[in-house]
Amino acid sequence: MALLQKGSLLAKIEGFSYNWRKKTKDFSVFEIVVDKGFILDQKSSFINLGKQLLGIGKAVPLHVTIIPDGNRRWAKKHGLDELEGHKKAGAYENLKLLLSEAEKIGIKYFTLWGFSTENWSRSKKEVDSLFELMNGLLVKIEDDLIKDKIRFRHLGRKDRLPKELVQVIEKLEERTKDFSDFNLQICLDYGGRDEIVRALNKAIKSGVSEVAEENLGNYLDSAGIPDPDLIIRTSGEKRLSGFMPYQSVYSEFYFTDVHFPDFGPVQLREAVEEFSKRKRRMGGN
Repeated sequence: MALLQKGSLLAKIEGFSYNWRKKTKDFSVFEIVVDKGFILDQKSSFINLGKQLLGIGKAVPLHVTIIPDGNRRWAKKHGLDELEGHKKAGAYENLKLLLSEAEKIGIKYFTLWGFSTENWSRSKKEVDSLFELMNGLLVKIEDDLIKDKIRFRHLGRKDRLPKELVQVIEKLEERTKDFSDFNLQICLDYGGRDEIVRALNKAIKSGVSEVAEENLGNYLDSAGIPDPDLIIRTSGEKRLSGFMPYQSVYSEFYFTDVHFPDFGPVQLREAVEEFSKRKRRMGGN
């Protein structure tokens, strides 16, 4: 009875046995046959724990994107230089935690917006620092992408990025192109309007007679990637700032006051939990 009261960690109790001290007319013995040993029982415990935490049966977004805002505000709040906010947000350990959590939840496509076409208006010092941080991050994460069979893709322009960074990006894209279980996209020098203009120019150069809704997606940076189901923006801002305007027509939005340097697995799970409660009509009833 103590086992039933406490439970076997978080294993699912499906039956029990109990011997009465005195026989009754109805039952003298009640028993079950245990078909699992201790190790398998503990394994089941963790599986059931995972199911409870993940909310099995609830809607899980296939593609989650994050607009990571608030790095500079986070730094100011903590009395630090702005660059420290970017360093904290782009830390290798933080990205690994987010990717790991996304995979556990069941997300298949995970996109981060690292640098917009409008970010060029920032100081040269800040821009150079951002690219240096991004270059270092991608170099560090390469082995993990290969080991975990994660496909990497860059969305945005390459022609204005530093050559060294482009080389790292192209190497990652080439080395991971055959993976499909989990997909990481990072948007660098990306802007929604710029993407659409470039897509139209690609279509014209390809010789198509007419660009329609059915084929425009083939020329976008995100060709072959499902439209985002959930778009998360941190730091309290409630706008897309030109992020994926074509792809986001039926996306669900989630806005949080948490600055991105403090956005981790717990916050990601909260966003997905909120998403799972919504009813998506996709333009229908």
